[in-house]
Amino acid sequence: MKTRPCSTLMGRACLALALSFCPLMMVNAVAAETSAAPSASALENSVVKVFSTLRRPDPYKPWSKAAPQDVTGSGVVIDGRRILTNAHVVGYASQVQVQANGSGDKIPATVLAISRGMDLALLKLDDDSFFDSHKPAPRANVLPDVRDAVLAYGYPLGGTSLSITKGIVSRIEFVPYRFPASGLRIQIDAAINPGNSGGPVIAGDKMIGLAFAGAQNAQNIGYIIPNEEIELFLREQAAGKTDKDGEGKPAMFDVTQTLENPALRSLLKLGKNVEGVVVMSPLKKDAGYPLKEWDVITHIGDSAIDNQGMVKLNANSRVRFQYRVQQVASHGAVPLTLVRNGAVMKVSLPVSAQRPMLIGDLQGDYPSYFIYGPIVFSRGTAEFLASASSNATTLAAMSFYGNPLVTRRGDAPDAAREELVVIAAPFFPAQADDGLQQSLWRRGAIDQWRARAQPGAPGDLAARPDR
Repeated sequence: MKTRPCSTLMGRACLALALSFCPLMMVNAVAAETSAAPSASALENSVVKVFSTLRRPDPYKPWSKAAPQDVTGSGVVIDGRRILTNAHVVGYASQVQVQANGSGDKIPATVLAISRGMDLALLKLDDDSFFDSHKPAPRANVLPDVRDAVLAYGYPLGGTSLSITKGIVSRIEFVPYRFPASGLRIQIDAAINPGNSGGPVIAGDKMIGLAFAGAQNAQNIGYIIPNEEIELFLREQAAGKTDKDGEGKPAMFDVTQTLENPALRSLLKLGKNVEGVVVMSPLKKDAGYPLKEWDVITHIGDSAIDNQGMVKLNANSRVRFQYRVQQVASHGAVPLTLVRNGAVMKVSLPVSAQRPMLIGDLQGDYPSYFIYGPIVFSRGTAEFLASASSNATTLAAMSFYGNPLVTRRGDAPDAAREELVVIAAPFFPAQADDGLQQSLWRRGAIDQWRARAQPGAPGDLAARPDR
């Protein structure tokens, strides 16, 4: 199921490097009941509209930036005189402004902290007196139950005033967000549209999460980031931890397989009382790594894992067992119980917030580059590969010619190759480049150019396919 973020673009229909938007919009105004009027008024006063001007990187012209894009989203006042919103609303912003409900004034804001993995960001305002009359929205400290009634607040397209839509909690899951982060996600059937991003979702009189996406080509499927994930983000920011330094939310990157298949269980000689998941590909192959191929993980901490790889969330819900990592991780490790060759054993698995990749993403930075003669060299990134990834013909051609942007997409860096060097742009006009560009594209690597341009530089050299 594809999802679309729900910030609004002014002048363009979708965000570059963001997920696609659903073209359908249905906004239902919901009037607060008389008995809840004071709480509803206070909640509405805490919801703001966020205006951003984004200057994203241009991976194919790394010396410049993409054209400015005006984006609108939503935000909510929280404790500490801050505003919480989504990272995709303010990522790469050159200017951010905030407007209160019913106000004509826009207040300049600064991005205080951001987690692109979990799509969360904190803003501080230039005019701190704003918070004297706009109090924080209270946050619930427990997850909602399925079928709980909810209200989604925000500023979606279709109007300029605050919108409130009504629905229920449909399901709670643990899913991938932006690689390498995963987290809890609540599905609701209240309308979530472009512009709702960063707006609070309320159950009773308390916020249960932040709207951030809706399902593409579907109706009444909206997604929110629950308070549990928000609290983790706030604690990490208070402790000075960030996605970039690898000290953010811990995760487990070993590849596992469910144990539902009778043939697989027979191969592993497992009794009927053994449930869990089997390790198909450990993150590391060295002898000191605690997980081995064909290990069966039965417990994470004290939580039993069933044959579908799930653990109990509450009486009515199950989620993927990796959810427990963020709860039981201590000092960079997670306790596991496993079965290896018929013997039960306990191990301590190291976990981290990042999985180093030879072709990683920019993590909010702009690409570095080096010009030698007519050639522009840069670092291969997920953003650089994005346009090719959506074109099956281009990917097939790159694979046929052995282009390392495809053949080494999932590799980790090593001592020999710390990063992949790419030719980021068409050659500048020069006699020296006659006939070379097509050859570079086909071969995907050419050692003599790398040696001349960056002596001793690690990594392969990959050419950008013509567009």
